[in-house]
Amino acid sequence: MSTTTTPSVQSPAPSGRSPLISWLAVISVMLGIFAIVTTEILPIGLLTSIGSSFTISDGMAGLMMTMPGFLAAISAPLVTVTTGRIDRRVMLGVFILLLALANFLAAVAPNYWLVLVSRVMVGVTIGGFWSIGAGLAGQLVPAKSVGRATSVIFSAVPLGSVLGVPLGTFIGDVAGWRIAFLAMGGFTLAVLALLLVVVPPLPADQATRLDVLGGMLRSVNTRFALVMTFLVVLAHFGTYTYVTPFLEQVTHAGSGLITVYLLIYGAAGIAGNFFGGSTVGRYPRATFAAAAALIAAATLLLPVLGTSDAGAVALLIVWGAAYGAVPVCSQTWFSKAAPDSPEASSVLFTASFQATISIGALVGGAVLDRSSPSTVMTLGGLAAVLMVLVAWAHRAGKYTWPKAS
Repeated sequence: MSTTTTPSVQSPAPSGRSPLISWLAVISVMLGIFAIVTTEILPIGLLTSIGSSFTISDGMAGLMMTMPGFLAAISAPLVTVTTGRIDRRVMLGVFILLLALANFLAAVAPNYWLVLVSRVMVGVTIGGFWSIGAGLAGQLVPAKSVGRATSVIFSAVPLGSVLGVPLGTFIGDVAGWRIAFLAMGGFTLAVLALLLVVVPPLPADQATRLDVLGGMLRSVNTRFALVMTFLVVLAHFGTYTYVTPFLEQVTHAGSGLITVYLLIYGAAGIAGNFFGGSTVGRYPRATFAAAAALIAAATLLLPVLGTSDAGAVALLIVWGAAYGAVPVCSQTWFSKAAPDSPEASSVLFTASFQATISIGALVGGAVLDRSSPSTVMTLGGLAAVLMVLVAWAHRAGKYTWPKAS
């Protein structure tokens, strides 16, 4: 997932550290996020390969996407509340180490249930790391550089989101899906080593309280953000999790072409992320609704036009550009709903986004096992249409966002 975030008030950056080391610390956190996001969505491009290895259906294989999201949704608020007094450097290291172990376990798992255990570990990592990382830049660099450092940290998210699937698919095609997880485990260990070397001790700030999160849920804008995020993420991950079976069975593309198509999708997603980030601040409602409308158009048209390579590629470009804008739009809505509680906003954004990833993958898998990839695309498109209608209802209600105190 991708996001931009408003830095919370933090302790001054550690003194006596060179600018180079401070920025290497920022980069190490960025690489950690890249490893997390890539690991989370790695199974999408490897779905059929993993399913064949364990003789399970594509829908059952989709549980690999369901497990991390549910665990991340649970662990995000729990970690935020319970680790408020623990050094953030220690917690970052613990979660990155857990991610490396999860990748290695998946690479050597002799049966599918151990793969699912590894995905539980991934989910805990996602929720824990994100609950800590929302405003970490303020403790790594001087105050004047916090905004730029925050942008650098979160630039890893769109890159991981849109490049993780084609990268994993490419490695899986060349060397097998187990090697893809092994490679990610090795990369994650390298990130851990860098993090431990360049990140200083990070005394924890006050943890977000549960009553702050509860207070946000009473805001009408937060409730709109939750509903819109649920519908558009359900539409996307209920369909994109199973895009490989669609391209195989409907477009009749070979594995090599699928890798190329997903790379094209990824490039479009990067462009969409930057475009969405540049417009959502001024036009939050229109940008979010436009992204959902484009996802609806792409997924609804895929069963019709996706039978040809040209049609499938064209719609994947539209889809990729549209989804690239979704996470930054969602996070912006949560931030605007509670401008004085950036960390709590980040927690709700993370929990709702991750929970819906799980629900989308689960629902899409159930539909796929009982029907066809084309039906999955159609139902996902209808969910995205509903999201556009909710955005229109927000406009019709003439709701405004509160100002920061």
